[in-house]
Amino acid sequence: MGFHTKPTTFVGHVKIKVENLERSLKFYQDVLGFDILEQTTSTVTLTTDGKTSILSLVQPENVIPKQGRTTGLYHFAILLPERSDLANIVIHLVEKGIKFGSSDHLVSEALYLDDPDGNGIEIYIDRDPSEWSWKGEEVAMTVDPLDFKNLLTTVNSGKTWQGMPEGTVMGHIHLHVSELKKTEEFYVIGLGFDVVNRYGGQALFLSAGKYHHHIGVNTWNGLGAPTPSENSVGLESFTLILPNEEARNQLVSNLKKIGSNVHEENKKFITYDPSGNRVELAI
Repeated sequence: MGFHTKPTTFVGHVKIKVENLERSLKFYQDVLGFDILEQTTSTVTLTTDGKTSILSLVQPENVIPKQGRTTGLYHFAILLPERSDLANIVIHLVEKGIKFGSSDHLVSEALYLDDPDGNGIEIYIDRDPSEWSWKGEEVAMTVDPLDFKNLLTTVNSGKTWQGMPEGTVMGHIHLHVSELKKTEEFYVIGLGFDVVNRYGGQALFLSAGKYHHHIGVNTWNGLGAPTPSENSVGLESFTLILPNEEARNQLVSNLKKIGSNVHEENKKFITYDPSGNRVELAI
């Protein structure tokens, strides 16, 4: 559908901080079914296809548990290729005794759970875009109960959950922020996303290419929520994949015009949103 491929700008990778790398790795391998692409003493990059990474784990020095009521990660969202994949992981999670929530968002069907450190995870599939309802520039999304009975009719009785299937991508990221006005300016004027849904005065959903959202932001941890400590469990960074060098240069220019700093670090272009969430601009 082109929502997670060039020339659309999309979230390609998320890096999260964990308290115990060995414990977290066991969860992400045994429960979610990721494979290891690369590993050091403090960092693991995870893959679903053996070639690219959509998620990394890092254990900071002097790490401390996740801090509440701060900005940072609300959840990252893993998009599965087929509805049957979602049905299969439902059965798998139940068999593993993993607690999870669920929702039907009209545009998608989703499961919600936390990793051992409380990092939020969504696992979802999209409905066909022809079924999404747009009113002008706004897409209809809601929080309805998930119809498990209907979902489970797609289970292939001869195929159990074998781990994250090839074709799985990082679908979107949802962030806690301290306010919405400057946040909207950063993501819309600075990074070029469109606002596609406003949830009262509490949340914004932003996308490129008419997706339902690549980025969500909310103030549910409180207006003026502080940035967490650098060594706290939570979000380390997320990476936006841009179409080309020209597009990145344009974003850098746009960000500087609104007063956002952009710097180069190990051949990566780094910026921070107004709430301190780290964004890497990649090609």
